[in-house]
Amino acid sequence: MRCWPPAWSASLERSESSSDAITVEVIARLALMISLVALSIDAMLPALGQIGEDLGATRVGDRQLIVTTLLLGLGLGQLLYGPLSDSVGRKPAIYAGLVLFMAGCGLSILATDFRWMLAGRFLQGLGVAGPRTVTVALVRDQYEGRAMARVMSFVMGVFIVVPALAPSLGQWILSFAHWRWIFGSFLGLSLVVTLWFGLRQPETLPPERRHPFSLRRIGRAVRETVSHRISLGYTLTAGLIFGAFVSYLSLAQPIFQVQYGLGERFPLYFAALALAIGAAAWLNGRLVVKLGMQLLTELALWVLSGLSILFLAVVMTLGEQPPLWALMGYLLPGFFCMGFLFGNMNALAIQPLGHIAGSAAAVIGALSTAISLLLATLVGRGYDGSVVPLVGAFALCSTAALGVMRRTERGAGRTPAESVP
Repeated sequence: MRCWPPAWSASLERSESSSDAITVEVIARLALMISLVALSIDAMLPALGQIGEDLGATRVGDRQLIVTTLLLGLGLGQLLYGPLSDSVGRKPAIYAGLVLFMAGCGLSILATDFRWMLAGRFLQGLGVAGPRTVTVALVRDQYEGRAMARVMSFVMGVFIVVPALAPSLGQWILSFAHWRWIFGSFLGLSLVVTLWFGLRQPETLPPERRHPFSLRRIGRAVRETVSHRISLGYTLTAGLIFGAFVSYLSLAQPIFQVQYGLGERFPLYFAALALAIGAAAWLNGRLVVKLGMQLLTELALWVLSGLSILFLAVVMTLGEQPPLWALMGYLLPGFFCMGFLFGNMNALAIQPLGHIAGSAAAVIGALSTAISLLLATLVGRGYDGSVVPLVGAFALCSTAALGVMRRTERGAGRTPAESVP
C-alpha cells in the first residue's frame, strides 16, 4: 500500500523527458541506494562517544574522524565508479560498490582499536561511492534538464527520511545492544538494497553506448568536466554548501548532546532539521519545472546567506551561547533553504555532460566532496565549545557559493530566468 500524498504520487508517474514513466518504486529504490551514505554517517552520531571510549579516541576532534574518514573514501571512490560504469554498465559498478561497503561494515564490527575502525570506515566510504555516484549517472541516462532536477528532488525528498530517522535508529540500538550492532544494521540493509536493485532495476546504459576503461579517457573526462564553466561553477558551489553541511554533521553530536544537554532527545532535533531539507526538496520537485533550477538555487542561497550572517552577528554580539529555541529558529529555515540546493546544484553541474554522465558524475562528486572535507576539517578543528564555528561556516560557505554561482552565470551569459530547459 502506498503512503504517499496523492499529488506527489501522480507527479512521480509522469516524466516530461522520457517515455519511461517514473514510478514511486523507482524513486524509493534510488533514494534508498544513495541513503546508505547518510545512514552510515548519521546513525553513528549517538555512538561517537562510546566508540571513542572503547577504542581509545578521547578527543572530540579524533572522534570526528569516524565521519570524515568515510567521506574521504567516498570522495576517492567516486573517481573510480563513474568511469567504471561508463565501461561495464551501471549495474555491475553498483554491485562492486555494495560488496566493498559490506566488507567495510564487517571490518568495523570486528575492530579492536581505533585504527581498524577508521580502516573499516574508509572501506565503507570507498564502497558506498558506487551507488552514490552511479545513481546520478543512472538518472542522467533517462532524464535531462528540469525533468532531471525534478526527479532528483523527489529522490532527495525520500532520501532525507533516512537521515531523519538514522540517529533514532542508532539511539534505539544503543538502548539494548552494543554499538557494533549499528554496523550490523548497515550490513543487513545493504543486503536488502542489493537484492531489490538486482531484481527490479534495469540496466540504463546499453552496450553500444559504453566506452573502454582507460586512464586516457578518464583524463579527457576530467579535463572536459573541469574546463566547462557551468559544470565547474556548480561543482564548486555544491562543494561549499556540502562543506557547511558536513561541518554540521561532525559537530551536531557535541553541540546538541554536550552543549545543550539533550541526551537521548538529540535524534528528535536532528530529525526535525533533516525533515526541513526533505520538505524543501519535495517542494523543489513541484516548482522546478515552472521556475527553473537557477532561479530557485539563487533565491535559496540569498536567504541562507542573509540568515547566517544575521545570526552570526547576533551570536557574536551576545558573546554567549544562544538559547536552544534561537538556534533551532535559525537552523530550520537554513536547512529548508538547503533542500532547494542539493538536487539543483548536482543537476546543473552534470546537465551539459550527458555524453560522459558516469565520468562527469565521478569528477563532480569527488571534487565537491574534497572541498567539503577540507572545509569540515577546518571547522571541526576550530570547534571551541560554542556554535560560532558552525554558524560562521554556514555564513562563509553560502555567501561564497552565491558569489561563485553569479560569476558562473554571468560568464555564461545567462540570467536566472533563462534556466536550463
